[in-house]
Amino acid sequence: MNTQNLEIPKDWTFKDKNVSDNFDNHVRESLPWYDMVTGFVAHFARHYIPHGGLVYDIGASTGNIGKAIFDTLDSRKARFFAIEESREMALNYEGPQRLVIADALSYSFEPYDFAICFLVVMFLPISKRFNFIKTLKKNLNPGGALIIVDKTEAPKGYLGTTFSRLTMSQKVNSGIESNDIIKKELSLAGYQRPISKNLMKGFTKFFQAGEFSAWILVKNEN
Repeated sequence: MNTQNLEIPKDWTFKDKNVSDNFDNHVRESLPWYDMVTGFVAHFARHYIPHGGLVYDIGASTGNIGKAIFDTLDSRKARFFAIEESREMALNYEGPQRLVIADALSYSFEPYDFAICFLVVMFLPISKRFNFIKTLKKNLNPGGALIIVDKTEAPKGYLGTTFSRLTMSQKVNSGIESNDIIKKELSLAGYQRPISKNLMKGFTKFFQAGEFSAWILVKNEN
């Protein structure tokens, strides 16, 4: 994998080779909690992936989630599909198979037992999000779980300001240059838009750091 410093594009895209080659280092610098929440996902995977189950990693990037839950997938003989739209990102994929290069919005999901959207929904068009989540809920098998980790809309007023500054301070403390933080924020304009809390109705929050949250939905047996 290319280890050169990330050159932030004017308009952020995961279809940029420089972005995809430097993604793993960049995401961990930007989000210090990234590996911790990955561990949380692996914890839930052990509880909700049944023997012979079907698992989706939606927006798989380089395979971080697949690697984290590999032991559970292997011991349970579960089927696993990693869905990634960016061919550039897929070239750096190192997770378990099967990798599918496809747009998740038009993908035909089978009934499944466990799925993860890790930093995905905030990059989807707002007009498509509700139906996308609705589709995932519909295809979730009883007893199964859906996890979403994403940037959410900050609270109103001064509290919202403190949330934004917490996210910013985490990046500064990780050693990212202030100018690069600003360039990245401007690069994301119009492409990354925080998800609404209304979209998470029925989900249970299990993590929050600044503007980022992690949610889980478990489908009842009835």
